[in-house]
Amino acid sequence: MPNALTIAGSDSVGGAGLQADIKAFEALGIHACSVVTCVTSQNTTGVASIFPIPAVEVASQLDSVLSDVKLDAVKTGMLYSEDIVSTVASRIRKGVGDLVVDPVMQATTGASLRSGGLVEALLTKLVPICRLITPNVYEASMLTGIKVTGERTARAAAEELLELGAQAVLLKGGHLKGEEAADYLFFGDKRLKFSTPRAPLEVHGTGCALASLIAGHLALGRDLEDSVKSSKRMIYRAIIANEMVGKGIPCANPLATLRADAHKSDMLEALEDAGRELETLLDADLVPEVGSNMGYAMPGALEADEVAAFDGRIVRAGGGARRVGCARFGASKHVARIVLAASLHDPTTRCALNLKYSKENLDACKAARLTAEAFDRAREPKGVKSMTWGVHKAIFKHGAVPDVIYDKGGVGKEPMIRLLGDSPEDVIAKLRRIKSKRR
Repeated sequence: MPNALTIAGSDSVGGAGLQADIKAFEALGIHACSVVTCVTSQNTTGVASIFPIPAVEVASQLDSVLSDVKLDAVKTGMLYSEDIVSTVASRIRKGVGDLVVDPVMQATTGASLRSGGLVEALLTKLVPICRLITPNVYEASMLTGIKVTGERTARAAAEELLELGAQAVLLKGGHLKGEEAADYLFFGDKRLKFSTPRAPLEVHGTGCALASLIAGHLALGRDLEDSVKSSKRMIYRAIIANEMVGKGIPCANPLATLRADAHKSDMLEALEDAGRELETLLDADLVPEVGSNMGYAMPGALEADEVAAFDGRIVRAGGGARRVGCARFGASKHVARIVLAASLHDPTTRCALNLKYSKENLDACKAARLTAEAFDRAREPKGVKSMTWGVHKAIFKHGAVPDVIYDKGGVGKEPMIRLLGDSPEDVIAKLRRIKSKRR
């Protein structure tokens, strides 16, 4: 098993700091070693006190780990003081493992997590020996003196850190404005942008977990670009799967990917159960010419292979319907695009079923008091994916994710109704309501 070391502060509420780092390493199957730099008394509403561990004790912890364990990566978080930075830098040299520096200076709640001299010590002692530094907007501004307000100033700040010796810079732009949460990676002659949908809430511990996930992927032997890309997707899931631990800011869940993977079999079973019900509920008046399908996405899904569907669809059989094939992940890009587009607006919307469009069926949806919105295929721009564009268009028009999104078709395109919900059970319950209102 690969080994990684976190050198960070302890968060008594367990949402950030070395506790979040250990969870992130565990999510990747990596053994976590830890060196405690500070003991904080904090919860989800604020930081009550900070007790820095004496530098001599930090050194003792480091010596114990380094004398015994071969490390594949090292991640630093809250170092707090110049003395602790100097102690860490004197022992972490090239060859110990890839060093990822998260220059923690402020808690999510706004409390300061640094003392005088920290910025200069980071710049002169750790930046020159790190594989990657991962400042957020505030930290990048403190380190470089450049106020980061967008992509141009992010690049200027990153270039400054590269000149000071960092091999690579990941400037986290989550606090910048925009529909997406964009991070910017700079190394060598590459300037890359990684984006995920912007979550509609602030979450505790995301910075710690992201840096640790990147360090963990590096420990597994992956290259930097792939490590950042994979970690960015994982942290999005961690945010979507946030946990209300206390009364304040929710905590990120770095184990979200691991837990989601563990529930894949349950999701497939739920979809198979739904398939059997659909064979009894659907009839020739509800199944489109191209067939029906149901998609069910993992929490925080971003790709089609994270959406389960029936690999052979649900087709007409006489006056009824018959399911062809089994439920599996990645079975249908078409229905996956519907679910993925909707979940970007509301992460709880994870399931979709397409039905035959007719005035009778649409009237039944409305009689069942389901919200409905349409999009016009005639207005579809060239080069876009129809379902992605259409679902976004309908949701923007409606102002939220409706129960039903429909269109009246176009040249070579069958008109369609899409029924949305949070699970197969929810979608089937809505389908029953529709059937009860059909004449």
